[in-house]
Amino acid sequence: MSTVREHTYIICAYEESPFLEECIQSLVKQTVGSELIMVTSTLNGYICGLADKYEIPLRINTGDKGIVQDWNFAYKQADTKYATIAHQDDIYSKYYTEIMLKEMKQAEHPLIGFTDYAEIRQGKIVKNNTMLKIKRLMLLPLTVRYLQKSKFVRRRILSFGNPICCPSVTFCKDNLPDTVFLVGFRSDEDWQAWEKLSRRKGDYVYCSRILTYHRIHEESATTAIIGDQIRSKEDYEMFRRFWPECIAKFLAKFYSKSEKSNSLDMGNNK
Repeated sequence: MSTVREHTYIICAYEESPFLEECIQSLVKQTVGSELIMVTSTLNGYICGLADKYEIPLRINTGDKGIVQDWNFAYKQADTKYATIAHQDDIYSKYYTEIMLKEMKQAEHPLIGFTDYAEIRQGKIVKNNTMLKIKRLMLLPLTVRYLQKSKFVRRRILSFGNPICCPSVTFCKDNLPDTVFLVGFRSDEDWQAWEKLSRRKGDYVYCSRILTYHRIHEESATTAIIGDQIRSKEDYEMFRRFWPECIAKFLAKFYSKSEKSNSLDMGNNK
């Protein structure tokens, strides 16, 4: 008898990431089983081979291309109540699904759930650096379950930046719109989504355990975007959703310094 599953991982595969198989393996080893789907807009033999090896359905985005378009396509592939867009370079604790679903089910009306995370830099796991400590401090109010319901609290958190690690997010699709991400963003597409969803009635479920490992490397999309200054422009646009122009400019300039944390020669301080 087949087991009816309530959660799906949609793995976004792009070109030929050397880390894709490690991501897949971390999902296969979860203590609670989920549906697995792989999506791509850059079909090649490498991706097809891994999909065949792990018997994962592969779906091709033949529509508009771009990171936001790919994420929206991925989001729509899941038919289950809960869905996580797994980034190909990142890995998940084997307890991620088990703990996340438990936390989400305890919420009255969950919108998204997300966890604390560590970074993978040059093959080493970094659990503490300045940026990670700041993000944990920003999210501290959401460790109080009652405050997870508060629009005011989550919007105040997001008004100072984006502390939510995108690959750590699980969506409760029953309580969300059909499209989450806004086309036009390349760097802050996740911050934009959390801001939009923060206006809705419901819970931002935060688990303060490290259950996601986000890889920082030279070929990552974030590193490339920071290099061409797109992020600074989008940061200002996001701050304007919360603040007057003068304050938004100040915060965007200050926030841009955090971009340095994405370089490989930084971020390893304890």
